[in-house]
Amino acid sequence: MKTVISKDGTPIAYWASGSGPALVLVHGMGSERTRWAPVLPELERHFTVYALNRRGRGGSGDGGPYSLEQEFDDVAALVDSIGAPVFLLGHSYGAIVSLEAAARAKSVAALVLYEPPLSTETDPFVEPSVLGRLEGLLARGDREALMVTFLREVVPMPAEEVALLQAAPNWPSRLATAHTIPREQRATNAYRLKAADFANFRVPTLLLLGGESSAFFRLAIDVVKAALPGAKVLELPGQKHVAMNTAPAMFVQVLVDFFR
Repeated sequence: MKTVISKDGTPIAYWASGSGPALVLVHGMGSERTRWAPVLPELERHFTVYALNRRGRGGSGDGGPYSLEQEFDDVAALVDSIGAPVFLLGHSYGAIVSLEAAARAKSVAALVLYEPPLSTETDPFVEPSVLGRLEGLLARGDREALMVTFLREVVPMPAEEVALLQAAPNWPSRLATAHTIPREQRATNAYRLKAADFANFRVPTLLLLGGESSAFFRLAIDVVKAALPGAKVLELPGQKHVAMNTAPAMFVQVLVDFFR
């Protein structure tokens, strides 16, 4: 484990492995760096992989009152510390973070965003009633119920995919991140992508969408595509929100093809 110091002085932990061009992996909500375990060995054959733990997770600090903007700075700090052109991949909440970080960092060579959860005034990522229940579960210390409720009702994820995650070796690590879920959900509900901020954005970008994903994610991809006219959209046939788990070989090949 190594750390990089973010703009606000918070240490952000990351693990580097493999060889080849630099690839930074930014995980989503309710997870941490080990969520990449199904694809990490194959990615290491093609890239030097930098898998970070976003703030509030093992090895990374938490820096006072939370804001989404801090996360943008965290990823930008890691990217710019590498000192070479960097490929950047963000999944779900990590895709929002990666998009904004790519606009701040100096050395992003290409960007992949997998289903960022963009809210609107009429269609929030998390309904207030659901968010209230999740906050109640956290207050009672029931991390298991919080995580399962988040995956089933918010993502949403089929029961069989949730069972797949529960059986994975990193499930305890996921549960350790449960305290970050409600705050990140509130940040997602409040975040609005401002197309004007990306008027001069020239980083080659691929937007990934599961072929079986919900209409919510399809609309979000449309919003990002409108803000980044040069971005390409690729559907992953038969997949939903976690193709790195359900179709790891396909997922890696898409990344290798695009970054090459």
